[in-house]
Amino acid sequence: MIEFHQVTKRFGGQAAVKNLDLHLREGAFSVLIGTSGSGKSTTLKMINRLEEHDSGVLRFAGEDIRQLPVLALRRRMGYAIQSIGLFPHWTVAQNIATVPQLQKWSRQKIRDRIDELMALLNLDPQLRERYPHQLSGGQQQRVGVARALAANPEVLLMDEPFGALDPVTRGALQQEMRRIHQLLGRTIVLVTHDIDEALRLADHLVLMNDGEVVQQGTPLSMLTAPKNDFVRAFFGQSELGVRLLSLRDVRGFVRENELCAGEPLRASMSLRDALSKFVETRSQRLPVLDDAGTPCGTLHFADLLREEAGA
Repeated sequence: MIEFHQVTKRFGGQAAVKNLDLHLREGAFSVLIGTSGSGKSTTLKMINRLEEHDSGVLRFAGEDIRQLPVLALRRRMGYAIQSIGLFPHWTVAQNIATVPQLQKWSRQKIRDRIDELMALLNLDPQLRERYPHQLSGGQQQRVGVARALAANPEVLLMDEPFGALDPVTRGALQQEMRRIHQLLGRTIVLVTHDIDEALRLADHLVLMNDGEVVQQGTPLSMLTAPKNDFVRAFFGQSELGVRLLSLRDVRGFVRENELCAGEPLRASMSLRDALSKFVETRSQRLPVLDDAGTPCGTLHFADLLREEAGA
């Protein structure tokens, strides 16, 4: 879907991205992560030509992006950023409708799309006529994502979209983005400095440093087979066990045909979140519900400890 071939970008003679070779496949949730100044945000901005690359070839859906009109290219891509950038004097509905209106959609089509996106992002319909200052930070960010998705873009680009949010709201929006990706199958490219966020969201994880890709692959492969000491240190060897728990879900560790009392876990919950629930409830085992809400067995605290120790 997006291909970088020997792409370089310089600022004031200094290369921010150096001879970058990178393929971001269609339908994947790709996450760029790295140290400060590693070139990850510059890489993202080159995709929709907010930054123009100096050399090399950058292709989108097989076409050289320099052969595409800038506005036409950007209309094929949604863009969501940390500061959100909602228009303060426009309502939620007007903000979401920004790009469809530019593309001269019919009023009914725009109304239907607003309703669809507000439902998708769990935004209360009563928020339609409110202004950004009347929303919480999490609601504002959801509206920003809805606006980025409004015109059915082929790609959604996200630059530190949840960085300014509190941990609870941030976690909820991360879950929403995973759900939306699974529902829509949209190609998503996200930049973050948060390791746990990257591990939770990525299908394809790209670690950058000093303008270059150090290693890329699935989160599990990055944690279990680091290419060098930099990768190992970046992800934190001492926290490896806990981070591996975040990549596995309860479903694979359920003891079936067992019943017990207690606050139930969901089979789709990560083992890391389950571990937090065990600590919170001070329990040794908890019941598990499947996706339909039906009891399917129990999870034992001791099994989590063995899994973490095995990492």
